[in-house]
Amino acid sequence: MNLAISTSKLSARTIVSAVKAYLNHRKNVKVKKEHEAEIPTHGKQTVKELIGQGQGVTNIDIAKTDLRGFEKVARKYGLDYAIRKDSSVEPPHYLVFFKAKDADAMTAAFNEYSQRVLRKEERPSVLEQLRKIKAAILALPGRVINRDRQREQTR
Repeated sequence: MNLAISTSKLSARTIVSAVKAYLNHRKNVKVKKEHEAEIPTHGKQTVKELIGQGQGVTNIDIAKTDLRGFEKVARKYGLDYAIRKDSSVEPPHYLVFFKAKDADAMTAAFNEYSQRVLRKEERPSVLEQLRKIKAAILALPGRVINRDRQREQTR
């Protein structure tokens, strides 16, 4: 933090009052920071924060196919979780850590996530459908493309 004083005449009284205001401000900022540290965090966290809550941690291995989709489901179920990349395996896998007390909610969230992934894989690709339609249109018999259009001038 910085202390800036803007005056036309600088006196000892001005300096003393500015330093008092500055020290009072620093004291209030420290109190706010200590108070914020007591508020428990929810949702996505770091592994260190999750372990620091002292409720035991378990993990699930997940592929990177759709991490954002998993995070959406985890928020829906109100899970406290942390995601860590495991680079020792090729291709890299992701470990999802969560509190042990949230195990039932985590199983429900993971089941919903896997159902979403399966539904997404079963859906046909839009590009593939467009290619099939394009091929079917080109294969229609008697299709004549007339690009010679004449414009008539009328008044």
